[in-house]
Amino acid sequence: MIYEIALLPVHKDQIESFRHAFAQVASLLCRAKGYGGHMLAQGIETPQQFNLIVRWQSLEDHVPGFEASEDHRLFMTGLQEYFSAEPQVYHIEGAAFTAGNPAF
Repeated sequence: MIYEIALLPVHKDQIESFRHAFAQVASLLCRAKGYGGHMLAQGIETPQQFNLIVRWQSLEDHVPGFEASEDHRLFMTGLQEYFSAEPQVYHIEGAAFTAGNPAF
């Protein structure tokens, strides 16, 4: 399981507009090959910082898969005006989240 973590810096005065715009383009992400779910979370200490976590079946499903697609271009076009800086994206590998005691 691969997780894409995207740090999305949003202009402070456009937070609600960004939320609405994300809701409008989220279906483009959801229909991508290898997509396994996502969470958009707003920072508490820095409310203008959003974290998008997307679960992918493989790294290739995201890069080059979704990122090389027309859906990705449309996804980013729908959001780019709200960014105060370039989003930062990285990937981690791990199992799905579980409830209960973690295994260390």
